[in-house]
Amino acid sequence: MPPSAPGPITHRSVWSLAGPIILANLSAPLVGAVDTAVVGHLPGPEYIGAVALGALIFSFLYWGFGFLRMGTTGFVARAWGAGDPVELDNLLLRVLLLALGLGLLVIVLGRPLVALAIWLLDSSDRVEALTAEYSHIRLWSAPATLCVYVCTGAFIGLQRTRDVLVLQLVLNGANVLLDLLFVPVLGFGVPGVAWATLIAEYAAAGLGLWLLRTWLGRALARPDWGAILAPAPMVALLRSNSHLFVRTLCVVFAFSWFTAQGAKLGELVLAANSILMQLQTFMSHGLDGFAHAAETLTGQASGARDRERFRHAVRMTTIWAGIIALAMTLGYWILGPWLLTLFSDQAPVIDLALEYLPWMVIAPLVSVWSFQLDGIFIGSGNTREMRNAMAISTAGFVALTWLLLPSLGNHGLYLALTLFMGLRALTLLPYYRAAIPVAREA
Repeated sequence: MPPSAPGPITHRSVWSLAGPIILANLSAPLVGAVDTAVVGHLPGPEYIGAVALGALIFSFLYWGFGFLRMGTTGFVARAWGAGDPVELDNLLLRVLLLALGLGLLVIVLGRPLVALAIWLLDSSDRVEALTAEYSHIRLWSAPATLCVYVCTGAFIGLQRTRDVLVLQLVLNGANVLLDLLFVPVLGFGVPGVAWATLIAEYAAAGLGLWLLRTWLGRALARPDWGAILAPAPMVALLRSNSHLFVRTLCVVFAFSWFTAQGAKLGELVLAANSILMQLQTFMSHGLDGFAHAAETLTGQASGARDRERFRHAVRMTTIWAGIIALAMTLGYWILGPWLLTLFSDQAPVIDLALEYLPWMVIAPLVSVWSFQLDGIFIGSGNTREMRNAMAISTAGFVALTWLLLPSLGNHGLYLALTLFMGLRALTLLPYYRAAIPVAREA
């Protein structure tokens, strides 16, 4: 249970929030690597292709519901900052009901969506059949997956980021162990990978609900369904989440557009870009920890309507985010060539990736500001402004690729991506003053 009031914001408190999230984020890529490894030893490339396409489908599907995590963090932090335990308990029940409803909707509509995705991906008949088999199993994990999103958002909002780490370690660890049991030992093949993920998701969801038992127990002991399902807070929750949903779709579209434009430049460029995007992903996982810390601390300050605490939270989290971004830039500059060789032993691919590596070297210093502003705006509840800024940035990114690709080729594509990350920050900055809470009247 959280203390009656949030504690002071110090360097240690920022790291106590960001550190576990960074570790939790870095555990996620292990699952994909093990998924690939266990089917990589099956007799035929179609197994790897099926798991890769199935994972891609669900990455897009569930990433679209990422607003549940972000929105929950902001609402929980503001309720805690406002010193309203009743609303905090009701809020958790309200958002879990929303996640359950959306999860059931995914199950109902999932098969036609999977069929459409497989048709759009247009692979071989064998790969498509295996992908469908994998996907029809994974669909049943939707309620658990969305519940994990809500629990993660609640833990971040309550400053219980160690629980986020525990939750992710259980989720990813169970997934890996079940992969190794179901595929190499029991011979379940591609369905075994899907069953491993499904069981791990439900195990993590159960753990998350158990860790939230204090708040959920209070809400269920004396449920005020009139307050929980009241139109005004439910509309506010849906409105905020709808803004975040559109914002997330813009991010998904932008990186999909980047991949598609790179694919038009040939298989070698596509392979080199895929490797470099692993560095981009690693960077975002590292810097997201401080963005999440900003969400929590600015959300609490907004709930308390404490302008000075809000500004202090922004300063402290951004200082550390900037330091880590600089460290990542130096790390990519010094270790980048060696890191690339971890992803491939094909000399032509590595040589081409080295040509574009400088874009990844500067990426942390350009990207950190948009990540931080995202965290600040989620914490303060200014999600409409995030939606508008991301829509403008995405449109600008598409226009930049059309302008730069013909003359600069893949360098033009990376320049457009770099400018896109800068645009995300520049388009949010004009709204920053509106995000600062209005002080309480004396």
